[in-house]
Amino acid sequence: MKERLIALYELQKIDDQLDQLEALRGDLPTSVGDLQIKINQIDYALEAKQIEITESVAKRSKQESEMEKYLENQKKYKSQLYSVRNNKEYDALTKSIDQAEEEIKKREMESSALLDRERILQEEIEALSPSLEELKDELKGKEAELKTIVKSSEREELKIRETRAKIEARVKKGDLSKYYQIRKAKGGRAVVSIDRKACTGCHYVIPPQRQLEIRRMDKLFACESCGRFIVPVEVAEIVGK
Repeated sequence: MKERLIALYELQKIDDQLDQLEALRGDLPTSVGDLQIKINQIDYALEAKQIEITESVAKRSKQESEMEKYLENQKKYKSQLYSVRNNKEYDALTKSIDQAEEEIKKREMESSALLDRERILQEEIEALSPSLEELKDELKGKEAELKTIVKSSEREELKIRETRAKIEARVKKGDLSKYYQIRKAKGGRAVVSIDRKACTGCHYVIPPQRQLEIRRMDKLFACESCGRFIVPVEVAEIVGK
């Protein structure tokens, strides 16, 4: 059990070192991630607007082709008016002329609406594009800054992670699973020691009888207040506070 406690405490100490390296990066990783999300959103919006413009242009082209056909038909019907032989033929031609006129007006209105929409979309694209470039420039700057920080501690971090892998291999699977749960819930600190009769994680004063039980090192204990794994000061001294 003593080796089990030592392995857990060593894992916590090594993770403390990694957390400190991570802290040197500040909020840069989050900022880089947030900027990338914003850029992706704007890229997606610009792409969607450009697609809509392309589709609108295609629709207008189709409308214009149809209008030309109706104009030709209308012109043909009007020329035929001079050769009608009776009222029935005249009425049929005038009706066809009127229908063609309605179709032409309908397509003119639709084309006008499409053109207006294209103008609006183009204005939106022109408004978004500068902000996109600004965000990309900002992202490049933050990525370069983050890269510099990571580079400065790259070797140290590699060594720490190699050591960590060896320590983790000594930790029981059940303990490791619980360790990660507590670590996530408690801001990174899953294993703590006793100092001045209190838990160093939450400063809860541990009853004398429980202190004796913890010092026997024959069982894995959790703090009654914060739920963290708790080890006796002897383990902390072996590993190094």
